[in-house]
Amino acid sequence: MLYVDIPSLSDLKSLTAHRDDICVSIYLPTTPVSQETVGDRIELKNLAKEALRQLETANADKRRVAALMEHLDDLIDDDEFWRFQARSLAVLATPDNARTFRVPNTLVSIVEVSDRFHLKPLLRAIAFPNTCFVLALAENAVRVIQISADLPPAVVRVDGMPKDAASAVGRASVNDRSPSGRLQGSEGQKVLLRQFARQVDQALRGLLTGSDVPLVLAATEPLASIYRSVNTYALLAKAGIDGSPVYLTDAQLADRARVLLDGLYRDEITQWKTAFSARENEGRATTDIAHAARAATYGAVETMLVDIDGVIPGTVDETNGTVNFSVSANAREYGVVDEIASRVIRSGGNILGVRKADIPGGKSLAAILRYAM
Repeated sequence: MLYVDIPSLSDLKSLTAHRDDICVSIYLPTTPVSQETVGDRIELKNLAKEALRQLETANADKRRVAALMEHLDDLIDDDEFWRFQARSLAVLATPDNARTFRVPNTLVSIVEVSDRFHLKPLLRAIAFPNTCFVLALAENAVRVIQISADLPPAVVRVDGMPKDAASAVGRASVNDRSPSGRLQGSEGQKVLLRQFARQVDQALRGLLTGSDVPLVLAATEPLASIYRSVNTYALLAKAGIDGSPVYLTDAQLADRARVLLDGLYRDEITQWKTAFSARENEGRATTDIAHAARAATYGAVETMLVDIDGVIPGTVDETNGTVNFSVSANAREYGVVDEIASRVIRSGGNILGVRKADIPGGKSLAAILRYAM
């Protein structure tokens, strides 16, 4: 089981704005198998030593450095903490505090020392949290299952949800063939199922209103098509789970839903690239770091893909976005792409954390601008 705690968007905005004399950001892949975390603890210890080396080279205040290292040493020695891990661990530490986030995707080992946190590796987990609701819909049963990255699937009680089609329409059965106006034969059955589907959709509004979580439908025909025809939730996934949900356990539905989520995320990246190509022809897209830095500084970036693994050290001017690149990482500078992403977030833009192979041209970033500049 994965134990995941992903920062919210408000957490991320707060972290991007944080400045301190010493900020250490450490990322490392981990194992969720608690008996095998010894190597992870050793890796964190080695990364902490690299942070210490950079701080000593920068002649940082020794008392502040000692306070920081105490936080990291306590974390390394905390047996209870290491019992509950996911696939990667983020440690964001200052001499006054240390925060940790466990994420479900595998990250490369990174240590960054600066006056601000390095947050880019967290962006993929935030953009693609691997969560959804599954609507398991059948004539004789309805259940809603919450799928998350860190917990087993859980059935959600939804107020006003009909228990089956027949009781929803006040009949003994929706398969009654006796004539009653237009409610007869297969067409009459569809009318009754549509009434049932509307009641299900209405009940779900209380759960889903204001949500940005996908809804995955598990149903057989004709009920699947009928439900889609009355659905009012914008994030109902186009692809659904085939087969009768009556015969699938919650765990089986969760496994199939996660496969569909992976497809949704791939589709989102594909759609993004299509939009990028169109904007590029209008002078409103770039893969150039210097151009993107200037645009982000003036709030002109609408959305951006960033490589979550690589680090390009340097600085970005606070007023005009001019980039100064550095040969190697040190405690006086930071990752410039990370800083560009932080400025996009603070100006209300959208960031998707991806691998470099997903970025047009295999670059470190790709940005769609609100206007040409």
